[in-house]
Amino acid sequence: IYLAITLACASIYWLFGMDGFDAIAHAMTTVATGGYSTYDASLGHFDSAAIEWTAIVFMVSAGIPFALYVQAVRGRSQSFLHDEQVRWFLGIIAAGSALFLLWLLLTGKLAGHDAVRHAVFSTVTLLTGTGYASTDYGSWGTFAVGLAFFLMCVGGCSGSTTGGIKVFRFAVLYQVARVQVHRLLQPSGVFRPFYNDQPITDQTAISVLGFIFVFALGFVVLALLLSFLGLDYLTAMSASVSAIANIGPGLGDQIGPSGHFADLPESAKWLLAAGMLLGRLELFTVLVLFAPAFWRD
Repeated sequence: IYLAITLACASIYWLFGMDGFDAIAHAMTTVATGGYSTYDASLGHFDSAAIEWTAIVFMVSAGIPFALYVQAVRGRSQSFLHDEQVRWFLGIIAAGSALFLLWLLLTGKLAGHDAVRHAVFSTVTLLTGTGYASTDYGSWGTFAVGLAFFLMCVGGCSGSTTGGIKVFRFAVLYQVARVQVHRLLQPSGVFRPFYNDQPITDQTAISVLGFIFVFALGFVVLALLLSFLGLDYLTAMSASVSAIANIGPGLGDQIGPSGHFADLPESAKWLLAAGMLLGRLELFTVLVLFAPAFWRD
């Protein structure tokens, strides 16, 4: 299924003007949400709305759990819309795109179709952690930078190729918080959080809360260490979340979508490499190696 999606993406890129090598290279990094491009300007190099919309479609496809594609092949195509995580994922894309678009129109940064396509593209590439850039969203202003920072943390669905905290954990956290509010309002009531029509166990809730805590702790520690090395606030904060959430570009003039990490101190690159490893292995897998009990016979 993964290979079929990649080949479909490469074919459409080629139809819309990429040569064979670029089409294959970009298709592989689109579906893998890796974001590497053969050009410094990323997909913005092609300045093609058709290519960018194609990337949007396949980035979204890569952000959906691949298990659902297997179910669809077996005749259960309705599983996409019935999955609560997918609904959350698409809802966040719609909300983020609308906020970016509204900001661009109000500030006059962009207008018309260009505003729509860049708003949607930037939302999807940040949310899925692909890291492509169609334009420098870091120059859109303070609100856009703040929104981009939030989207970088979220990530796509569990079971996809994306990084970040993952939509699944936000959905579970919302259900747990909602039930807690009901319990405060009706102390004698009996409430139970549900996800995909299944009750959320205490073990699942604790696991989600634990992961988010460790993610936040790792982000804070890495950001402080980068600040200690002399990086400015925005660069340190965005580089930290970019590494742990496996995004690619950060925010600001130095490491934003129009910049690069080459000029950072060597020690900062080592720290970011460690952060990327932690994020890609979802934190606990690496942290457990430092537990003495893990090494006992």
